[in-house]
Amino acid sequence: MWIVIPYLLFKATVLLVRSLPVLWRNRTSVTLAVLAVWLWHRNGWEILALFAGVAGATVGVWWWRWRPWCERFVVLPVLSWWQRLFVYQLHWREAMTVCRLAERFDSKLNVPKLLRVRCTYATDEVLLRMPRGQNPDDYHAAAANLAYSFGARICRVYSGRREQPPARTNRLLRLVDRFRYRDRPRLVWLVFVRRDPLRRTVPAFDIPDATDLEALPLGVREDLVRYVLRLLATHVLIVGATRAGKGSVQWSLIRALAPAIRSGLVRLWGIDPKGGVELSLGRQLFSRYEYATVPPMVAMLEELVEVMRERQARMQGKTRVHTPTLDEPLYVLMVDEILALVALLQDVDLRTRAKAALAMLLTQGAGLGVLVIAATQDPRKEVVELRDFFPTRIALRLNEPNHVDLVLGQGSRARGALCDQLSARPSMRGIGYVVLDDRPEPERVRFAYVTDDEIRDMAVMYAAPVVVERPAAVPEQRREPRHVYKPGRHAQGPLLPDSLTNFLDSEAA
Repeated sequence: MWIVIPYLLFKATVLLVRSLPVLWRNRTSVTLAVLAVWLWHRNGWEILALFAGVAGATVGVWWWRWRPWCERFVVLPVLSWWQRLFVYQLHWREAMTVCRLAERFDSKLNVPKLLRVRCTYATDEVLLRMPRGQNPDDYHAAAANLAYSFGARICRVYSGRREQPPARTNRLLRLVDRFRYRDRPRLVWLVFVRRDPLRRTVPAFDIPDATDLEALPLGVREDLVRYVLRLLATHVLIVGATRAGKGSVQWSLIRALAPAIRSGLVRLWGIDPKGGVELSLGRQLFSRYEYATVPPMVAMLEELVEVMRERQARMQGKTRVHTPTLDEPLYVLMVDEILALVALLQDVDLRTRAKAALAMLLTQGAGLGVLVIAATQDPRKEVVELRDFFPTRIALRLNEPNHVDLVLGQGSRARGALCDQLSARPSMRGIGYVVLDDRPEPERVRFAYVTDDEIRDMAVMYAAPVVVERPAAVPEQRREPRHVYKPGRHAQGPLLPDSLTNFLDSEAA
């Protein structure tokens, strides 16, 4: 016994030291368990039941009177504790091993370390640390298996921190945030979606008093945070199948621009090749608007190119990026169906002119304050050859899986942009994926729905001021030149200038 007892004490000490990190991570559970055992041992189960009843009644009154605060400080923390202990930590090692995310090294199985579980209204955000030798792409590939392993249907993987550091004025707090929000490449966030928060239609946002061109509110993200678009110095491409909700994106953007349109800070030009079906409700918001025939549409594109070139000449040697003012407003061209201008035109000359004008606007107009917002149904390369010139892209419901990577970039579908799996039901229109500036993974967004009555009221209240624009250039009819060079006509003599040749021909006639 004098050999066995010290050995058992030594083994128990080693196990206790090894379990200290586990006990610290579960300090809330351990504290509650120790407190409950102490109360039961000291006063019996009646006191324990009394404490539980008083705590339940307090939470009930708090929920009844101050529900948001109760959710934030009681319900969601308790739910996070429960999910961590009985859902994720209980099956963590098994799930990581079966999903082939556990690496074996030196006869030891290295499992991703579970650091934190934070629950929101619709999601569970699980923070883990990857073993050495892994990267976030491994978790993107195993996202579907992870979702079903923990009883969810969708798992999204993020390689960057979900929340942004707050803006603080205190210098000490800024230093603390600098350490707290430092870059930690080995951390990965797994977001398990318990319920779809985007099933309900998002009503149109209130029109702001002043337009912030760097943060235009357009919809709601999957984490219930408002999605804002930075419009300055970028072009926007909206791609979605028929009846996918492209109009929600367009009218939400116009609604956010309404105060700037009324003041003249933004001049909105519109082209609607579908006969004015989509944009004609807000005709008063457009400084220029074409919908009937194709030649005036192409002439409008070429006129906007001339506006861009004139502004370019004024900015030369003074500044590199345009700042909108009342004298130098921001021009925004909205094309409802760019496919009709660059692919479906039967007139080759008009199609070539339209492509050339759009190419000039997309390659040079962003920094000059001439922006293009285009919508289309087909993102294939042979249909929209100018697709790569749009820095900002929004993908709604698409028909084919390979269309997702064509719109949002290579590998976007593998990172969670399942545009081909979005529902086609009318109640689910306006849902799509966007790529935010601060993370490479696409974010699921539902854009606000602006009703027809709201569009009409907005068009009356925020009508564009009357501006004397330059008259649209009428395309000239091509005339056959009087002299056409024919090989062999003057083969025996010297090659003469066209003017002299024409003169000789007229004299001969």
